[in-house]
Amino acid sequence: MLYRAMNAAASGMDAYIFNLDVIANNLANAGTTGFKRSRTNFEDLYYQYYRPPGSSDVNGNVLPEGIFAGSGVRVAAVQPDFTEGSLLQTGRQEDVAIEGKGFFQVQDSNGNFFYTRNGQFTRNAEGTLVIASANRSLILQPPISLNSDVTDVSISADGVVSVLQSGSTEFQQVGNIQLTLFVNPEGLLHEGETLFSETPASGPAQTSTPGALGYGLLRQSFLEASNTEPVKELVDLIKTQRNVELNSQVVQASDQLLQLVSNLRRF
Repeated sequence: MLYRAMNAAASGMDAYIFNLDVIANNLANAGTTGFKRSRTNFEDLYYQYYRPPGSSDVNGNVLPEGIFAGSGVRVAAVQPDFTEGSLLQTGRQEDVAIEGKGFFQVQDSNGNFFYTRNGQFTRNAEGTLVIASANRSLILQPPISLNSDVTDVSISADGVVSVLQSGSTEFQQVGNIQLTLFVNPEGLLHEGETLFSETPASGPAQTSTPGALGYGLLRQSFLEASNTEPVKELVDLIKTQRNVELNSQVVQASDQLLQLVSNLRRF
């Protein structure tokens, strides 16, 4: 019995220490554009029944309750939270935020597709709109190119990109920004760099025009901030710390009782 208590408490310590890693990542990315926080979901483990509910006593009467003991807890899943972060005005023409549901679709040099809420677009040497990270640049899909003589850029709420070229007085349309949805965005694979990739759990990518049924709208010169709430994360941090402490006390109490039993002497 005491060993089971120690193992159950140890599983609790292990699960909550893992939760500490998730909270730390959320807080570390509180200032990361387009970042989506995650939460840890727990589930209880196997129960050992000494008398299951519904058993009968010696007289054949059904007993309303059973006798059982649980064996601890484990991490069931880490669930990303895709609630929208605050929109921050930047004044930069190539910055775009999504107001509502959807992801930008980008592609790397190997032809792999990724999806992101980070709209920090810039131009590469060819004038194509890309998202640049510390190690690589990813081309917005479908590609949109801006010539070197472009003096003004306009991005409408429904994704139409128009430019004003030097010497011209009228805007000309050069492309359309598309958005992508998934049946289960929580099933996307985290790739780092605020990028996600498609998995069988997420379902296939569904691309359409911003503002279409179920798709969000675009906001030029805005960026979406991280949806991490530092106060909430700090409260979760304190709760996690207390849960680890409580489980450690169970381990200590079980150890003291085992020591007491092992020191018993027959007189």
